[in-house]
Amino acid sequence: MDVHVIGVPIDLGANRRGVDMGPSAIRYAGLQAALTRLGHRVVDLGNLVVPDPESRDPGDSRARYLAEIVAVCRELRERVAAVAQAGGFPLVLGGDHSLSVGTVAGVRRAHPQAGVLWLDAHGDCNTPATTPSGNVHGMSLAAILGRGAADLVACLDGRSVRPEQVVLVGVRDLDPGERELLRNTGVRVFTMQEVDRLGLPAVMERALDHLRTHVAGIHLSLDLDVFEPSLAPGVGTPKAGGLTYREGHLAMEILAEQGVLVSMELVEVNPILDDGNRTAQLAVDMARSALGARIL
Repeated sequence: MDVHVIGVPIDLGANRRGVDMGPSAIRYAGLQAALTRLGHRVVDLGNLVVPDPESRDPGDSRARYLAEIVAVCRELRERVAAVAQAGGFPLVLGGDHSLSVGTVAGVRRAHPQAGVLWLDAHGDCNTPATTPSGNVHGMSLAAILGRGAADLVACLDGRSVRPEQVVLVGVRDLDPGERELLRNTGVRVFTMQEVDRLGLPAVMERALDHLRTHVAGIHLSLDLDVFEPSLAPGVGTPKAGGLTYREGHLAMEILAEQGVLVSMELVEVNPILDDGNRTAQLAVDMARSALGARIL
């Protein structure tokens, strides 16, 4: 396929600097060469221009740098939509998870019934009313679902994703407000307890069975903190008890076998916190498996 790489060096939505260097770290880990060896045509569209936090006023403490994040998401929406409408596969490199609002908005313009598979240690379902930190990267999925800050929700252009079109996998750290929103909306969530109890293959099968009845195509949002911190030390909000290396690969391989992906993003890689670029290399490994790499 034609894979178009879009870098989004944004750390406005996080509370730790460094994740803006994630796109460069993933590229340095050999992303383009790895995907080219699989037979894909890879076009790197470069990075969006993102302002530094030091040059801006954070504004409302309940949604810090919201105006700047909205502007980035709008530009990303246009880039992703152009790629997807032309038949390409958008592969977005982050950057903090606030960028997902722009990615999903662009994907939904080209694929109006696309769903979202969200692999993350966290729910990212806070709103300005519930957030304990004011960090917008913890509000992105809520906005995609049409909840929270009006300007962020407006990036979706009325194409908010319905709760039944979203599945979370790997969750193990939720704030009270997120727990309430997820319960009230009925979003399907597979916590790490369910991964442990059922096994990753069964969880992925159930997740995809659920999505198939409600969507046409899936956007994969992969936050590297879904993994055990010893595998992915370069993330801003690590949480013990995550996916193993083989569980991650198996999840990606199942998606590739099903042929359901229309787009993908790799987010929250922070080279400052990393060990020898291991987290960026893990991101490349996951992208390879999601886009068709096989053992035999």
